[in-house]
Amino acid sequence: MTKAKEIKTRYSDQELEEFKAIILAKLEKAKADLIMLTDAYKNKNDNDTNDTSPTFKVLEEGNAVMSKEENSKLAIRQEKFIASLENALVRIENKSYGICRETGKLISKERLRSVPHATLSIEAKLNRPVIQ
Repeated sequence: MTKAKEIKTRYSDQELEEFKAIILAKLEKAKADLIMLTDAYKNKNDNDTNDTSPTFKVLEEGNAVMSKEENSKLAIRQEKFIASLENALVRIENKSYGICRETGKLISKERLRSVPHATLSIEAKLNRPVIQ
């Protein structure tokens, strides 16, 4: 009689430590990127002549406003990414990291190494309705 293959329901502490290291590295870079984006849309470290020039060219001013808006949107997106990474660290501490929130199965290691804040397996992600 052969033993039935045991289905793994969570990652081991050693595997969770590997994922934690990946997340912490991404978190450090994400926070540095957020500072850069925030400085860009707040005009910190701006070495132009905006504060000394009595007149402005309309196109340059419009371009600066668009750039600020884009940087602001990128900063908001970066803040969401940071929150997702921090939530992943909480799931590691709770030992619920890597479990798909829809199927209850383990998310593949390859997916978690690429997208460490993932909460859905590829299977669950592909079965979601497409929003247009």
